[in-house]
Amino acid sequence: MTKITRRSFTLAALAGAGVTAACGNGVGSDGGAKIDARVDSTLNFLYSNYPSTQDIATKSTGQLVMPLLTEAGFGFGGGYGRGALRVGGSTVDYYSATKGSFGLQIGAQQYAHVLFFMTDEALMRFRRSSGWAAGADVEYVFNDKAENIRAETTTSQAPILAVIFGQAGLLVGATLEGVKYTRIIP
Repeated sequence: MTKITRRSFTLAALAGAGVTAACGNGVGSDGGAKIDARVDSTLNFLYSNYPSTQDIATKSTGQLVMPLLTEAGFGFGGGYGRGALRVGGSTVDYYSATKGSFGLQIGAQQYAHVLFFMTDEALMRFRRSSGWAAGADVEYVFNDKAENIRAETTTSQAPILAVIFGQAGLLVGATLEGVKYTRIIP
């Protein structure tokens, strides 16, 4: 039978505390500041390269900015990214985006995207959900041949507009179908 001394108990407790502290639960971390810096950089890139998106941003009630979503697939695929929800120019929440897919696919890609919530109702529905998946209420804004973002924002009735940009990699297609957004604590 093993006898536990105070000294061995104290050493074990200190070792356990060290392991727990190394887990990085986000308390006292600069994760939010890093995400905010990436979001600022992403929005600056978007507005400077696609100036018409500033008009969309002005009309929106909030924007979910995902600076980088990384996808990879070989038959089965998946993707992940982190970003921030901005309302009135300020971050109100942080979100992760996860994506799963199956089918004829091979390769990897990265891209940024912004969801513009065009109605208060769409924004509130997104914020109140425990996990929101992009669906039929998302209308895509896309690049035309002149490399300008084009959307019929004056006639569009879509509650959410999605802009996908900055694609890099060798996986064909970039859509938000099947992406689930979940609130996180960075």
